[in-house]
Amino acid sequence: MNHLFLIGQYGHFDYNKYNRDYKHDFYGIEACLFRSEQDIENLIRESHIAGFRIGIHFPLRAGITPLRDPLLIAKEDNVRSDAYSIAEQELAYIHSRMQPDYVLFHYPKPVILDDRADWSNWRFDSRMEYEFESEYSLDEFRTYSDALFEWLSLMGTRYGFTPVLEFDALNRYVYEDDYLHRKLEEYSSIKLCLDTARLYIQDRIDPYFHAETILRRYAKYAATIHLSNVQIVDGQIRQSRIPVLPGQQPSEGWAPIERYLRMISCENPDVKIMFEHRSEHASDEQLEECYRWASQLIQKRGE
Repeated sequence: MNHLFLIGQYGHFDYNKYNRDYKHDFYGIEACLFRSEQDIENLIRESHIAGFRIGIHFPLRAGITPLRDPLLIAKEDNVRSDAYSIAEQELAYIHSRMQPDYVLFHYPKPVILDDRADWSNWRFDSRMEYEFESEYSLDEFRTYSDALFEWLSLMGTRYGFTPVLEFDALNRYVYEDDYLHRKLEEYSSIKLCLDTARLYIQDRIDPYFHAETILRRYAKYAATIHLSNVQIVDGQIRQSRIPVLPGQQPSEGWAPIERYLRMISCENPDVKIMFEHRSEHASDEQLEECYRWASQLIQKRGE
């Protein structure tokens, strides 16, 4: 099928999902929020048997933080300090149990929102997870991000993993300023994750944001793509985290996945694809078609 593909295991190690979704030549599994030590044992054991690599969508363990994503660039000193402390403890724990290929954090967190857009369709679990651009300056973004990049580089070297930043909602500090581009050049060990569903949703709800501009600018820095589709009709999300299929037409509100993947593969033919869909929404035949189509698109390398 494709040696650059991964599946996700969130909440627990689901053997039904593993036996159905994972293929023998896939690259690995991305794990997040496991609820028990037994789930972690199962992940490690199966990785040894099948020879797949493990990626961690931080945190590996559920319940260690009030919010899933540590607020590593929070303006409040105590919030930021607590986030770093918890994150470093979890990285030390992960290292004691396994050698992950990468550890992924959402960025920026808290998210910095453009005051000019309507964010009612963006999902947040807590008001702490976002700040408005009018209350969070570019200088603050640079200062706290500088510290984050330095820390991630240190942790990646200490524990032997690739640090990955998954784009959350983005504001003009990322798509207009060249700050992040320069940091990624400076810290070449730190990579990105691009989420097709998030990019498409923001493209539809934020008139100042263009997903393809982000893909052109940042695809070359990506280690992984979180791949799924979402349908938006009349400004409302009708379906989300759906397996990508060639019959999903942009004219019917679906994300232009074919265009996205061709653009990405043109810039970065070795990027890994993590299927972040809910595979229960697909039949066995549709799941195979999803894998086959994604493989064909990235093999074309943007042609």
